[in-house]
Amino acid sequence: MEYGAFRTLRSSPHILVVSSGKGGSGKTTLAMHLAVGLLKAGQKVGTLDLDGDQGGLTHYVENRRIWANWRSIELGHPLHRKIPPSNGMDRTEAEQLDAFEQAAAALEQCDLVVVDTPPCDGYLVRLAHMLADTVVTPLQDSFLDLCALGPTDPVTHGIIGTGSHAAMVELARRARGRVDPGFFDWVVLANRTVGESVIKNSLAEAGLRIGFRIVSGCSEHVAYRQLFPLGLTVFDSSDEAGLESHFGRDGIDPQREWRVLMDALRLPINERGLRRAAAQTEWVRRKDLSLPTDELLDER
Repeated sequence: MEYGAFRTLRSSPHILVVSSGKGGSGKTTLAMHLAVGLLKAGQKVGTLDLDGDQGGLTHYVENRRIWANWRSIELGHPLHRKIPPSNGMDRTEAEQLDAFEQAAAALEQCDLVVVDTPPCDGYLVRLAHMLADTVVTPLQDSFLDLCALGPTDPVTHGIIGTGSHAAMVELARRARGRVDPGFFDWVVLANRTVGESVIKNSLAEAGLRIGFRIVSGCSEHVAYRQLFPLGLTVFDSSDEAGLESHFGRDGIDPQREWRVLMDALRLPINERGLRRAAAQTEWVRRKDLSLPTDELLDER
């Protein structure tokens, strides 16, 4: 498949893909918080839900609109698009590509697009990774979760291979690098736990071996579950959201955690980042290169 076929999909927005290859890792909560945090930073943000059947991010965005209307309050909203549910029917790759193209065209005027992915592998997931500028992988403090990046030796806990999700991201990075070298940033978000991490050393080894950056995530808190049905995030102040309080008096400052996290992602939301993104976009436009993607996109 030629790169020209994807040119309409890869326009000016910085594409941020949230994925992990495993359910229950907090992808949708992360995607929504990133979107709202970027809105608060003055960016025009689009969101794309590739999980047409479950549609967690779509529900989150819809909950936000309903809550804002019911409380008669002003809340920032991303420009949202979703891939229609399959309703149990298998779609051809051409049909999936057409749905992706339509969604991408509606978001092409955004500064950044946050893409939420299903936990399974598939054509759309691979396509999104191939077009990504930044990939963020949330990871729980568990050797089971780490297996998606790299299985470990049961005795030494050393990394003994490349996990299925890491292999897919690596293929995407190679394909992207043939057209846009050095502009694919993969960040693994290590969610914070109480006490010392059980996978800290193994994760550091995997980062060096596989090639991703490790960023500290946010503390777990029950309030995240309470915010979802209201469509709210920790970036929405209590007064703004029409609530008495988001969090209990436990010493946690969630907004500060999220600001630190977003700074660590190095997204193009300041002058330096915007200049870098503009230079990369211009470089791509001047090239007439083929992007062989059959290895990445073909179903196995």
